[in-house]
Amino acid sequence: MIDKQQVISVAEQWLSSKEGYFLVDVNVTPDNRIVVEIDQAEGVWIDDCVDLSRFIESSLDREVEDYELEVGSAGIGQPFKVLQQYINHIGQEVEVLPKSGARIKGILTEADEKGFKLKTTRKEKVEGSKRPKTVEVELSFGHDEVKYVKYVISLK
Repeated sequence: MIDKQQVISVAEQWLSSKEGYFLVDVNVTPDNRIVVEIDQAEGVWIDDCVDLSRFIESSLDREVEDYELEVGSAGIGQPFKVLQQYINHIGQEVEVLPKSGARIKGILTEADEKGFKLKTTRKEKVEGSKRPKTVEVELSFGHDEVKYVKYVISLK
């Protein structure tokens, strides 16, 4: 079986020469199907995926072990997998599915290794008011408290 760590090392070597690009995920199946996901704040170009694919292929030997290689961008609308994706989407609308509740949409305001913050609105009973009012709240989440976070695609 192809060594996942070897693929990660080769991919990171190529990415180090590309400003803004970062590794999202590498998956190697028992039948040597290799899937490499990369991302960049401005989006990933197909030419860069082709270049990275060729770079990885030049480091692996098909004579020793046959494999299938797929290099692509982290899918739009797919859950975030690495911190850099959170950082790239600060100030943008995201959807969060907490492990303990319903989906929440809001603006991602902060993110670090520990968690992230989301600015959203909800209806709350305000003292002295007969009806609930929409208020803005900031919610904090640890990464382990959510099932997923993903960018909201708006077609407005």
